[in-house]
Amino acid sequence: MDTIVEARNLHKTYRADGVETPALRGVDLAIGRGEFTAIAGPSGSGKSTLLHLLGGLDRPSAGEVWLAGERIDDKPPVQRARLRLWKVGFVFQAYNLIPVLTALENAAFVLELRGVPPAERKKRALDALAELEMEGFADRRPNQLSGGQQQRVAVARALAAEPAVILADEPTANLDSGTGLALIEYMKRLNREKGLTFVFSTHDPRLLEHVRRVVHLEDGRIVREETVG
Repeated sequence: MDTIVEARNLHKTYRADGVETPALRGVDLAIGRGEFTAIAGPSGSGKSTLLHLLGGLDRPSAGEVWLAGERIDDKPPVQRARLRLWKVGFVFQAYNLIPVLTALENAAFVLELRGVPPAERKKRALDALAELEMEGFADRRPNQLSGGQQQRVAVARALAAEPAVILADEPTANLDSGTGLALIEYMKRLNREKGLTFVFSTHDPRLLEHVRRVVHLEDGRIVREETVG
């Protein structure tokens, strides 16, 4: 398997007011290039923590994280940020859109940071928004959009950059049934046609029906895996 992202004996413990709370307890996970995989589990099982560590947003308490053949957990923040810019796309539950930018500008933001010429980044951002039925809202700022619309812009931002791996934290959580299914189909097509790798955290049965692999997480541990397609 051509591994794109890997966790090796990953531990994460949060400390606050002298109290330690373990979030991950020895997770080993390898994601192959081109996978369409879900990390499933109840609230508090460590799904979001695992995604953040895999993408280099946070550092583990112990263990290693490898991205595209390169260890990233031991790198300083600036180097991890550069790796994220070029290799990882994120879709967050909280959207993380930039308030002063329009939907189009938010969708094109990563491309701008990469130095993509204006005409190309506008086209790619508009194409991504159109796939999510958001092209009519391109000039609106986040405070002029509903929660579901903001979620679609966040997805467009990640997909327009076509990174090596997309890490999505509950990407369908704020979408109605029709929009959620359309988003899933769009991501499946990008996976199939462009070979983009997707890793989701989710408990949405609509999404679990479409992935090829489900990794079940409970109390910070992988308890089982299944291939479903």
